[in-house]
Amino acid sequence: MEEKKHILVICGEASGDLNASGLARSLKESDPQMRISCVGGIHMRAAGAEVISDIRGLSVIGFFDVIKKLPKFFALKKLIRKKIKEEKPDAVILVDFSGFNLRLAKEINKTIPVIYYVSPQVWASRPGRIKTIKEYIHKMIVFFKFEEEFYKKHQIDVDCIGHPLLDAAGISMDEEEFLNKLHLSDSKTIIALLPGSRPQEVSKILPVMLKTGKLIQKKIPEVQFIIAKSAHVDINIYKRKVDKSGIGIDVKIIDNKTYECLNIAKFCLVASGTATLETAIAAKPFVIIYKMGLLNYLLYRPQVKIPYIGMVNIVAQKKIIPEFIQFSANPKKIAEEVIRILQNPSKMKQMQSELEQFRPLLGEEGASRRAARIVLEFLHQK
Repeated sequence: MEEKKHILVICGEASGDLNASGLARSLKESDPQMRISCVGGIHMRAAGAEVISDIRGLSVIGFFDVIKKLPKFFALKKLIRKKIKEEKPDAVILVDFSGFNLRLAKEINKTIPVIYYVSPQVWASRPGRIKTIKEYIHKMIVFFKFEEEFYKKHQIDVDCIGHPLLDAAGISMDEEEFLNKLHLSDSKTIIALLPGSRPQEVSKILPVMLKTGKLIQKKIPEVQFIIAKSAHVDINIYKRKVDKSGIGIDVKIIDNKTYECLNIAKFCLVASGTATLETAIAAKPFVIIYKMGLLNYLLYRPQVKIPYIGMVNIVAQKKIIPEFIQFSANPKKIAEEVIRILQNPSKMKQMQSELEQFRPLLGEEGASRRAARIVLEFLHQK
């Protein structure tokens, strides 16, 4: 009888946990006996993986955040290496979280097969990491065609599967039911705020969004605001920011219902990250906002070699969505742009049309199943 396979998956952030959970489910469907252990969160746990360490508190933004959390990273790396030594998994799947995962790959040093799922953005910054990938990663599984072309150019074994968000983007209740549940009026313009999936992002970006909201409401009184709360961020962080803002706008915090929030929104303010793709898939007009600590920004910005920060604009290779980054993340400037778009039906229609044209660039549904097939074939060959 064939021995039961064991895969160890290493996530570090909410988006990685979500993307890896689709892969975990597809692997379990193909091989119900497979054991999947992981560093993960609520999504991997729901997918049936055994969580050896939770990702809460792992997410970092910038150099100084990394320094603060070094003891936690060293302890986690020690735990993972111990698990690998004791349990000898058939493969390790690294999911994004490149600062930690590429160092881990070096320490594993080809003793077992290593697959990378969700590419580090080496095509945008820190291109030197490509050497580490070439030396220590046996297989790359990427979401975008341009990433596949990039790795092939560097003679790295790579497959593109499309984006798993095309499978994840589903709603559990229709618009009318959701509006009634939240006591929201369908006669008002709903604007959704998506301030990120990390506590640090919410702390920096939500105040900007709330101030922007107040300025929008001055010009368009018939608006109401909803905050799509990440399941990975404590609700008290949102409540504190709303209370501290003292802006007096009507805003509701909605927990872990991103797709329902997008479904009822007419317009969105979105932190750069996975949420920009979720909003694009929903074809909702939006703007991208991002802000980090000044010293981190000054260290990070010179490393970025591409003109855009939002994945929608990067993949489309043109600016579909306005971006307000760091010094440009000014509530007055953002509000002026949002009002200009909202009050111009042809501009709204154009943005929706461009987002509908963007969707095919993410590939076809079934990305997680394709990834599972690639992983299983890879294990069989090894």
